[in-house]
Amino acid sequence: MSISVEDLEIPDVKIIRLPKHGDDRGFFTETYSRRKFADAGVNVDLVQDNHAFSAHKGTLRGLHFQVPPFAQAKLVRVARGAILDVAVDLRVGSPTFGRHVSAVISAEEWNQIFVPVGFAHGLLTLESNTEVLYKVSDVYSPEHDKGLLWNDPALGIAWPVTDVILSPKDRAQPLLANLPAYFQFEGVKP
Repeated sequence: MSISVEDLEIPDVKIIRLPKHGDDRGFFTETYSRRKFADAGVNVDLVQDNHAFSAHKGTLRGLHFQVPPFAQAKLVRVARGAILDVAVDLRVGSPTFGRHVSAVISAEEWNQIFVPVGFAHGLLTLESNTEVLYKVSDVYSPEHDKGLLWNDPALGIAWPVTDVILSPKDRAQPLLANLPAYFQFEGVKP
């Protein structure tokens, strides 16, 4: 059984479903194979693994991104619980600049989301005690770490929880209208 890849409304952002083999002992799954992902059209080098735990439903992390030369693509999955995952297109010149896509990523669905370079990324926990694991295509660089205000009206994100739990950093992020042009759209990839 192979992985399946589904494009979202912004086709560069993808939902990935993996085979899960289980019996009365539990299950086994291969969460990432560079070769299989490349064969499915997700061809990116991933260099670092991150693990985030959120104790409370309604914890919002984002909208985050890193700028070149440390820009990051992300492959996000949930080991326990569920999140609403959001990606905002920051590529100037893109036909979808400033638009977002979202998807529920959960341990129950056993799905993943791929967010390419040039997108702000955020997640909202839909359950308490949620664990999110994600791979990134470059190392963390504090000097290149940027963000976008999670509730910028220009984005029109329909977060399902209004009383969110945020870090002070995420409360103070800029609006889309105030972001420099960090990323340029390079057109459709062959």
